[in-house]
Amino acid sequence: MTSPQAGPAAAAATPAPGPSLWRHRDFRHLWAGDAFGQLGAQLTSIALPVLAVQILTATEWQMGLLSAAGMAAFLLIGLPTGAWVDRMHKRRVLIGADLLRAIVLVVVVLAALTDHASMPLLYAAAFALGGATVFFDVAHQSYIPSLVGMDHVVEGNSKLQATASAARMSGPAIGGNLLRWFTPGTVIGINAVGYLISAVFVWRIKARETLPRREDRRPLAVEIREGLGFVFSERLLIRMVACTALGNLFWGIVAALEALYILRTLGQSEATMGLILSGASIGGLLGAVSGERVITWIGEARIIPVAALGMAVPLPLLPLAAVLPVPPALTLTASLFATMYLMVVYNIATVSFRQRLCPPRLLGRMNASVRFIVWGISPFGGLLGGWLGSAWGTTTALWVPVAGTVLAAMPVVLSPLWRMTELPRAGEPAIDSLETPASPETPA
Repeated sequence: MTSPQAGPAAAAATPAPGPSLWRHRDFRHLWAGDAFGQLGAQLTSIALPVLAVQILTATEWQMGLLSAAGMAAFLLIGLPTGAWVDRMHKRRVLIGADLLRAIVLVVVVLAALTDHASMPLLYAAAFALGGATVFFDVAHQSYIPSLVGMDHVVEGNSKLQATASAARMSGPAIGGNLLRWFTPGTVIGINAVGYLISAVFVWRIKARETLPRREDRRPLAVEIREGLGFVFSERLLIRMVACTALGNLFWGIVAALEALYILRTLGQSEATMGLILSGASIGGLLGAVSGERVITWIGEARIIPVAALGMAVPLPLLPLAAVLPVPPALTLTASLFATMYLMVVYNIATVSFRQRLCPPRLLGRMNASVRFIVWGISPFGGLLGGWLGSAWGTTTALWVPVAGTVLAAMPVVLSPLWRMTELPRAGEPAIDSLETPASPETPA
């Protein structure tokens, strides 16, 4: 296992001043910037598919390609990104990624407003946005521990998850209603403004990082192998990675077909689609708000298989919405509400575990390695969704992720996590044996 001893960049840039991050000035700036970026992104998450489906009359296969293009960067540049980020000021990476995403969206807006939008343009824009997001997300997750201190990573992640869930709750509803009055291009333009505001807030962070000395750097391939080596050396971690990767593969099918299913198969309006997604996101918000308490109550280890397997329970309502004698909007909202709640709780538990387990000097490479695996598989989910939707129809195709979610949960369900309460920290062995007793400590 990689040595937990950290280099000079490991020291926290600014320790949290007191028991709560509410009083942490730099974290508040990061949090505010994240809020604007998340809200804008949610507007685009509904406006871009509407532009493709309603204006450009995209097919199931084209929507699968669009979904795959947005995730392809995780597969193509996911691994070296971590090593690059570990060599860079993470604050500057966040600002640069926000600015690049704003520029890409402005190009889409201009094309849409001048009737030059096309599916190839949307593919290219989705790929560029995905590339910037890879850098942003790796830097963001690696920045949190040094900014707030290891003792506050769960609180910090919970607050950021709450913001993301609030954006998912309000953004699609706002976007759906804006689409009643404005074109999709105009709504996408609002997201560009959100990224610019996010960049300004991150720029206002005062804490500065100490980078490793240039002479301490090793060849890029060596650093990439070190990040991957850490992930595969931790048996509990690799089980979580396998669970998340399989889950993202099957969720990619849902993401590719969601807009077509709601707008065409079920005949719902853009505004109703926004309300469905917003209503579902209330579950995510509740998961973020209650996540820390639920994790403490059930156990930070046991909650992982509970949440992973629990996500399979409400998913059958997605395809059943086409045949049940209940308004489809209610059925879809109920299904996605429960799924999002469990997904957010699962994310809080697993991300916090990764951040605490990994030595600070490896955080960027570790996060990039994990994201390469768990998100790099998503383009194949989008392509699979497009193919299944074309071959079987959207309703039948949605039964595949229902069964797939059960399969995805198996790596953590068939593990010692059920018998554990606390997860190991940096320097502690991550035992993966069903005969090993659980940690005798219980969370306070």
